[in-house]
Amino acid sequence: MVDVPTLVEQARAGGPRAVARLISLVEGASPQLREVMAALAPLAGSAYVVGLTGSPGVGKSTSTSALVSAYRKQGKRVAVLAVDPSSPFSGGALLGDRVRMSDHASDPGVYIRSMATRGHLGGLAWAAPQAIRVLDASGFDVILVETVGVGQSEVEIASQADTSVVLLAPGMGDGIQAAKAGILEIGDVYVVNKADRDGADATARELNHMLGLGESRGPGDWRPPIVKTVAARGEGVDEVVEALEKHRAWMEEHGVLGDRRAARAAREVEAIAVTRLRERIGTLHGDRRLDALAERIVAGRLDPYAAADELVAGLTGES
Repeated sequence: MVDVPTLVEQARAGGPRAVARLISLVEGASPQLREVMAALAPLAGSAYVVGLTGSPGVGKSTSTSALVSAYRKQGKRVAVLAVDPSSPFSGGALLGDRVRMSDHASDPGVYIRSMATRGHLGGLAWAAPQAIRVLDASGFDVILVETVGVGQSEVEIASQADTSVVLLAPGMGDGIQAAKAGILEIGDVYVVNKADRDGADATARELNHMLGLGESRGPGDWRPPIVKTVAARGEGVDEVVEALEKHRAWMEEHGVLGDRRAARAAREVEAIAVTRLRERIGTLHGDRRLDALAERIVAGRLDPYAAADELVAGLTGES
């Protein structure tokens, strides 16, 4: 058994091993997970969560690394949660992002963790919300969540981040992909990376045009800015940070930040409740209650929806 209070205290003091152990408890759905979350709950809520998403090849990892450098110059502690594809052999993360962010490996003010999607659609690992809470409670000022490039399903990042950054690159058909994937609806800040390539200005213009077409914003509403960067050289990164800070200030002024975090917590509670119900239903195979319902359906005395209602009522104690 893990000494949770000591582990949390060590994580708060900046111990990377303690942070890693807590996230491992989350990923492994440890029996002590309830105790961990109860200990972390009063400590979380201060970190600024930034999600970065975009098609494969736009430079998400390079951009994330550049943002880490920019925030570290401001003296902020930064955590990176890089959601990688799962290894088909071990089920673990392929760790490509940690390799690309090796420049920050020796910095005690930076913590980088790769998480495997383990087949979870949406570009995020199923344990990401709890992992974000661990990092938040551990005292990091900024948490950068970089999603695996999975195209149209990647919009899930918007449900986990305070601010969502959508990255595009010229010459990759990203304008069409953006419209297709619906990511024009989730971006708070748009970044055209690799802006030293031909077509960068055209990509920015096309993006601006499409944002205008889909606009239904009123006075005072947030209009997502478009920032051009060359992340590999650090060009334009300060402008991205400035755009992020402006969006955070706007959210705080208009009460949007609190609303987003409340919605995020509600989704997390819902997901946990649904998982618990699935686990209980999963133990019913061979159970006489399920067999009896199935027999009534076959005999035509009950329809499947009514049977499901009876089953759920029995599991939840509803009358």
